[in-house]
Amino acid sequence: MAEMDSPSVGTKKKRSGVQRSKKKSTRVDLTPMVDLGFLLITFFIFTTTMSRPKTLPLKLPKDSPDPTLLGESGALTLIPSGNNRLFYYEGKDPLKMQSATFNSLREVIRTKQIKTDTADFMVIIKPTRECNYKNTIAMLDEMAINQVRRYALVDLSKEESEEVTKMENSK
Repeated sequence: MAEMDSPSVGTKKKRSGVQRSKKKSTRVDLTPMVDLGFLLITFFIFTTTMSRPKTLPLKLPKDSPDPTLLGESGALTLIPSGNNRLFYYEGKDPLKMQSATFNSLREVIRTKQIKTDTADFMVIIKPTRECNYKNTIAMLDEMAINQVRRYALVDLSKEESEEVTKMENSK
């Protein structure tokens, strides 16, 4: 049993005259307070919700045996690279690759959206090995901001990799 004793206040000197009554010490039983504390701690532990991990929703296409055919006029390929550099080209020819910044990415996408029918428009994102996670997420955020319905994250081909290396070395 938990308790707290307070010392008695009486004096032990002998005085002449009137004899004082001896004061008894008070005892406070702390057991109910400790029980209440543990009950409150237990209550708050059980009723607290832990923060949920935040994830990016990823929509995957349904499996189908035939590949999706993409028209050359509706394709826009974005290649984020190291040092916050961005390369892009329209259609299927990586030799027409151009350089851009992440600040001008929205303008590049909107320009292509205006020129292309919405049913044919598709963005292909091909990050290089030097590209960091932040830039890849920035690309996916731009897809949501510009309301791009069809986009895909794809591996970089050897030909595109060589063209990116040439463009990085030229500047």
